[in-house]
Amino acid sequence: MNRQDFIKAASLGTAGLFGYKMKAFEEWNKSGQLENSPTMPVFFVGHGNPMNAIMENDITKGWREAAKGIEPKAILVVSAHWQTRGTMVTMTPEPETIHDFGGFPKALFDVQYPAPGSPEMARQVIDHMKNHTVEEDHEWGLDHGTWSVLIKMFPDADVPVFQLSLDYRMSPKEHYELAQELQFLRNKGVLIVGSGNIVHNLRKARWQDDQAYDWAKEFDVKTKELIESQNHDQLVHYEKLGSDALLSIPTSEHYLPMLYTLALRTPKDKLEFFNESILMGSMSMRSFVISNN
Repeated sequence: MNRQDFIKAASLGTAGLFGYKMKAFEEWNKSGQLENSPTMPVFFVGHGNPMNAIMENDITKGWREAAKGIEPKAILVVSAHWQTRGTMVTMTPEPETIHDFGGFPKALFDVQYPAPGSPEMARQVIDHMKNHTVEEDHEWGLDHGTWSVLIKMFPDADVPVFQLSLDYRMSPKEHYELAQELQFLRNKGVLIVGSGNIVHNLRKARWQDDQAYDWAKEFDVKTKELIESQNHDQLVHYEKLGSDALLSIPTSEHYLPMLYTLALRTPKDKLEFFNESILMGSMSMRSFVISNN
């Protein structure tokens, strides 16, 4: 049995529900309502420990409160946990819940987030690109950078979700420029979510307490200041910000989703931070929402 057959077999119990959701979405898409939606906000979410998916704490409360009152037609997530050669977008109509981790309790592996996919909107992303190439992916589902957050923000799993990958060959500047081409989605009812962590250095993690390293605190605050002043160029070229930045970003995959969010900020947008904390000494949970409402 190949992967697609396995996914199909595993989802037979909810096939009727998936079919209903997809049919409703296709009918709504054909009606043209995508073209007339108010401008949607954009999120960057510090996702941290996947255990948040089955826990209730200040972090999950922050996610839930931030999403309150937002009614997207679809959600596009740029997650730290999907890196590819080339930029890919998921075309899967029934994406699987990927448990892309190890060493956690069975209760976490049992979690499912059965949101439908959005191949129609994924196709629009591909077709809209002028300066970048985005290719179809029919294998990937929803990784934990996506579902562990959305299960708190949109617990009914009734909004279509699709993902855009991070091309590991691209520079931060190239990622930022690609993200700018996604601006059109905000006016089609699509909520765009970058999911990662501004500071993410698990090698330095303090597993017994949450006392933050000085370099983690200083870079987290510096990033906040640069976001507030809209100094995106320094954030794109973070390697020039000194040793605090290099310790906070030993690898870029958790940092890059933030650039996707920042690239979509317009002069009309306001900015609001939430979940401003550092856990395990070296993981910033700082999150923010950009909106013009």
